[in-house]
Amino acid sequence: MKLFAVYFLLTFEIIFSQSLKEKIGQMVWVGFSGTKLNDTIKVDLAKRNIGGVILFANNISNPTQIKLLNDTIKLFAKTPPFIAVDQEGGKVARLNSSNGFSDTYTAYQLGSVFNSEDSTRKTARTMANWLKQTGFNVNLAPVADVNVNPNSPAIGKLERSFSSIPINVFYHVNWFVDEFNKMNIITCLKHFPGHGSALQDSHLGFTDITNTWTENELLPYQYLINSNYNNLVMIGHLYNSKLDQVYPASLSKKVTTDLLRTSLGFNGVTITDGMSMQAITANYTFDQSIELAVNAGNDILLFTGTLRLGTSLASQIIDIIESKVIQGKISPNRIEESYQRIKSLKMKNGIITSNEIANEIPNDFVLYQNYPNPFNPSTVISYQISYYSHVILKVYDVLGREVATLLDEYKQPGLYNYQFSIMNYQLTTGVYFYQMRAGNFVQTKKMILLR
Repeated sequence: MKLFAVYFLLTFEIIFSQSLKEKIGQMVWVGFSGTKLNDTIKVDLAKRNIGGVILFANNISNPTQIKLLNDTIKLFAKTPPFIAVDQEGGKVARLNSSNGFSDTYTAYQLGSVFNSEDSTRKTARTMANWLKQTGFNVNLAPVADVNVNPNSPAIGKLERSFSSIPINVFYHVNWFVDEFNKMNIITCLKHFPGHGSALQDSHLGFTDITNTWTENELLPYQYLINSNYNNLVMIGHLYNSKLDQVYPASLSKKVTTDLLRTSLGFNGVTITDGMSMQAITANYTFDQSIELAVNAGNDILLFTGTLRLGTSLASQIIDIIESKVIQGKISPNRIEESYQRIKSLKMKNGIITSNEIANEIPNDFVLYQNYPNPFNPSTVISYQISYYSHVILKVYDVLGREVATLLDEYKQPGLYNYQFSIMNYQLTTGVYFYQMRAGNFVQTKKMILLR
């Protein structure tokens, strides 16, 4: 009996560890060299369950080749991945005239020279079409930085900012994002909390914006979040002692969680800027930077390589995070939080479907907390069932009156996400309850609508 108990505990630990690793894998993005997948990246996708890959100019030779490469990435992936590229336009555009596409205007030309909605939308629409046709589902753009310093080496000098006027940045970024949304391409605002005033380039080392940054640089983000932007936000490796006296933004809970999420109300997915930039590697050890980035509240850690010390970089990152969880240095809830956000974003954009993210049949019935919560105008309600069942999902007000029947049908086992929008219902600000019934399973959870 004692031997059986030991065996059971060991088995439970192994199962938990594998499940944890799969979730951590979704938090990791890597890059690779060349126009074909190497063996390491194939294993990272198939066995390590990494959440995404980023491609650069060296990965792209022509439209046919990149479409085949992206299709191959999807083929090897255990869970359908994010496939990202930097396509801002102008000087930062991986698809351009050198690889079978066309050159495009810079953000500065669009926002400050032309300053026309039609021009910005037309350029964004063209690039969104390219990404759609070639199999990308994420554009790590647009830049939401305010052009405070036109000579800022990483932003102004490269004409990556739309304008020196925050409200104009908002307008052009919003038009840009809207055109990509129409193509179901996820966008990414960067570089929070604002890189436009920096005198240094975080690619090359420590970047201190304490004396040049102002709160005006937060305005484009605030306006966009107030307009229900909930895709990706990239956190920059930017040090500002007024926001955090110890850590740069990407490693700072005060910036990534307290400022962006709590103060500004962002409910989407956060991603670090490249973790191999010298602003990080010159000041923190590999282990330190990973632990700090996760605890800061980053959902995705972005790396641009495949190998470290001759072995899989992704494998090392996943192992480090897993060990930090086991040691109590990273909370399991922190992993689950990111995992749910990533899953919701993939579901919302059709990257994954109604099967569980790791393609496994659940072993229990669960109704999850809706996300985001509070919400307006929509939220995602997730649930899982372990066998073929008649599922009923309803919404009630605080008086127990039914206000909506969201689902009343038979479902196969799996994990499902239902996007509940108030647009079809006459609902006011307040507390509501959603209830799931499936066989003998009944569960109710509370959600809050803020209009």
